[in-house]
Amino acid sequence: MPTQIDPSIFKSYDVRGIYPSEIDDEVAYRIGRCFVSLLDAKKVVVGRDMRPSGENLFEAFARGATEAGADVLDIGKVSTDALYFAVGKYGFDGGVMITASHNPAQYNGMKFTRARAEAISLDTGLSAIRDNILAGRLPEPAAVPGHIERRNVLDAFAEHCLSFVDRSAIKPFKIAVDAGNGMAGETVPYVFKHLPCEIVPLYFELDGSFPNHPASPIEPENMADLQAAVKKHGCDVGVAFDGDADRMFIVDERGALIDGSTVTALVAINTLKKYPGSRILYNLICSRSVPEQIERAGGVPIRSQVGHSIIKKIMRERDVMFGGEHSGHFYFKDNWYADSGMIAFLQCLEVFGEANAPVSDVIRPIDTRFRSGEINSTVHDIPAKLAQLQAHYADAQIDHLDGVTIGYPDWWMNVRPSNTEPLLRLNVEGDTLALMERHRDEALALIRQ
Repeated sequence: MPTQIDPSIFKSYDVRGIYPSEIDDEVAYRIGRCFVSLLDAKKVVVGRDMRPSGENLFEAFARGATEAGADVLDIGKVSTDALYFAVGKYGFDGGVMITASHNPAQYNGMKFTRARAEAISLDTGLSAIRDNILAGRLPEPAAVPGHIERRNVLDAFAEHCLSFVDRSAIKPFKIAVDAGNGMAGETVPYVFKHLPCEIVPLYFELDGSFPNHPASPIEPENMADLQAAVKKHGCDVGVAFDGDADRMFIVDERGALIDGSTVTALVAINTLKKYPGSRILYNLICSRSVPEQIERAGGVPIRSQVGHSIIKKIMRERDVMFGGEHSGHFYFKDNWYADSGMIAFLQCLEVFGEANAPVSDVIRPIDTRFRSGEINSTVHDIPAKLAQLQAHYADAQIDHLDGVTIGYPDWWMNVRPSNTEPLLRLNVEGDTLALMERHRDEALALIRQ
């Protein structure tokens, strides 16, 4: 019989919705049955974040998966990058992370991978799970059900992350860490017990109600407590992680924000010291400074669309050593092409340690341009608006890799549609602040008229 669920919870790259009105235990159970069938999986690994509904969703998913015949390894409360690690390291057929990442407390969801931590998106299997559940086509229960085993993988995860750096290069920094009541509060101590750094912890208590601020550090207002702590405690650097701790953002010793583009450039430079001549991927929203720095360091820059499943696919196909996004996602070939905020942060600490200079001095020659950040506007006729923008900037260099990118020698902008809402997302960069602000305001006036 067809099942009454809200199909909109199946997003481009994951499942996400309000618990329990949109995603509930019955949905999780059915996803478990269909996930195992999709992969013909014998063993899957499941982790979850700190949201109160995670335990119920885990139990329901695991019941469905074991009824379908798979064994389930429960790794408990972990970061998403620790889940990816467990899938890759221990050779599982697939993995599921129960999380809604940076979304508000009432949400929960799931991220899915095949073997070797290969992401499953709507185009690569998630739509099949959705359609089978909607049609009531659940696979038959297995003759012999699977069983559930529990294991702590965080010590092994910490050792894996630290394998990407020379520990002796990381100096005894004083670091403010804002976990946002998310999973970094669990994972950071496992990693940093091996390093000489002093941690100033903010909101390490696991609390899926997010009592202090949303666990979404890409929003500048959610970085204010970290900025204040860095200045108050005289820290060398500060870092904030999102709810499931796969993304991170840095502030320097003055509390100034360092965006994802600059971190991409920093990690690219560090990667190319170890792997000269490597291909390095960056998404097209990143600063023009990123490909410049990659070329200056002897690497081969590869420009890509936004989105982790696209990026991971390109990295696999083209043997890319490292990839970065403006949104704080950083991908590593030796991490099964999966993203890890922790590995990226450790590599930044390695760069800062080797430079033997304040973080702001290390950043200054890399971060030379001015960016608007992503600005969303509701637009009801997106194709017409994109055509209008192209006509207005007809003398520009224009490409359509992802939305519309309009380029001039001293500034550029990208406008791309949201996958799920009637929104246009604008990013503008200029060689000067005045250029960026003028063209940002001009573009917004056109978009919103």
